[in-house]
Amino acid sequence: MVDVALLASRRKLVGQPLLYAISVFASLGVFLFGYDQGFVSSPGPYFKQFFDTPGPIEVGTMVAVLELGALATSIAAGRVGDIIGRKGTLFTGAIVFTIGGAIQTFTTGFYVMIVGRVISGCGVGLLSTIVPIYQSEISPPDHRGALACMEFTCNVFGYASSVWADYFCSFIESDLSWRIPLFMQCVIGSILAAGSLVMPESPRWLIDTDQDVAGMGVIVDLHGGDPNNILAQAEFQEIKDKVIYERELGEGRSYAVMWKKYKRRVLLAMSSQAFAQLVSFCHVYLYHAAGWLGRDAVLMTGINAIIYTLSTLPPWYLVDRWGRRVILLSGAVIMGISLGFTGWWMYVDIPATPNAVVICVIVFNAAFGYSWGPIPWLYPPEIMPLTFRSKGVSISTATNWAFNFLVGETTPYLQDVITWRLYPMHGFYCACSFILVYFLYPETKGVPLEEMDAVFGEEERLDYESERASLMSNARSPSVRSSPRRKAATERGWVSRLLYRDDRSTYQPIGEGDE
Repeated sequence: MVDVALLASRRKLVGQPLLYAISVFASLGVFLFGYDQGFVSSPGPYFKQFFDTPGPIEVGTMVAVLELGALATSIAAGRVGDIIGRKGTLFTGAIVFTIGGAIQTFTTGFYVMIVGRVISGCGVGLLSTIVPIYQSEISPPDHRGALACMEFTCNVFGYASSVWADYFCSFIESDLSWRIPLFMQCVIGSILAAGSLVMPESPRWLIDTDQDVAGMGVIVDLHGGDPNNILAQAEFQEIKDKVIYERELGEGRSYAVMWKKYKRRVLLAMSSQAFAQLVSFCHVYLYHAAGWLGRDAVLMTGINAIIYTLSTLPPWYLVDRWGRRVILLSGAVIMGISLGFTGWWMYVDIPATPNAVVICVIVFNAAFGYSWGPIPWLYPPEIMPLTFRSKGVSISTATNWAFNFLVGETTPYLQDVITWRLYPMHGFYCACSFILVYFLYPETKGVPLEEMDAVFGEEERLDYESERASLMSNARSPSVRSSPRRKAATERGWVSRLLYRDDRSTYQPIGEGDE
């Protein structure tokens, strides 16, 4: 047992209030890149006039350069997050994003706008990588999924806010119609930067960098502020044991070692983000193709964004009860069906097509917001070990931005070339995602981060006690401790066995008598 002397916490916020306060401020990071995604893709008349009526290539470039900047820094964020910490990376990302937003707001021309977009993209790359890591490392196992889904709701709320800001500001008869929405992201970025200065550092990063006293202090604060709390001491000891164990292996922490040792986990993390983009599409282009034009198209996008935001609320409750697999599988089915009907309505092209397409898109967005929207941001930081979590998540986030760029660049072209066939094509990707999840994705619901090796059949790495008593988790159910896994599996119904195929086939919570 590592002896760490610690005084009582001096923080005014401890326990769950502290956890939720951290989550709210961290969520501003995902709000920002959600907000930015909703702007520029549907420019208004004054925006076009200022930039001398930019064509599709120019507008596409303005959108794409942010994603390229995000791609570059999301890769670098793996090392940055390990060097300066999660909190430092969050602060840096907020500052960089705010600077880029200011350049865009006061731009004097096309190329200055491009510079601002690239700088903002660099900030987005840092934020989109570090926020999921930070959230997963401060969250208790039985609330980790819900808190991550709350973050995604903030991302979608940011997107919806930008669409509606764009719509209402479109009534302003001047360049302020597009400068005001851009300035609003600078305000949010400044609030995030200021808030990150008072947020605690990730306890797992602190312990991993031998700042044991500081790490134990954060854990104690999250447990209510009592340094003698047994659960806090047990969690600290488990994290410390894991850090020592990884160091004793002496294998280094390079990307090459990560790929060699955790190839399956890296590929699963990358695939989740890749399919999150492949199954989606740009709604504005679809509305144009279906007959909605100009401000009406923005209005329909705004209405759809509200429904999209509301659809992200059920996972708050369901993700830690149903699990990750059943949500991804059911979402893929519903999205695939709605995309098939979207293609059919555009193929028949009758007077009812515009309204029918809107209904299909609403159903699709509701299914996406409930499933493939939030889970791919939750899954990668869950399955990657502490020593490679920052690097692994950086690779998965870079995959997200790479495929985001690919889909954004190809959608306008494919919309013109293959027309209605574009949407059944995305439906095919939904079918592929269903097969991938069904056969390859293990369930991670309620599994402590330090026990994730067992989920992937690597139990031999677990020489230490469970993190089941982590943070504010409830005590283990006696039935879980006493009932063998195989017996529990045979007692489930056929629907449960189907949906949870290979559900943690080798994982059992480590019991008190197994130490």
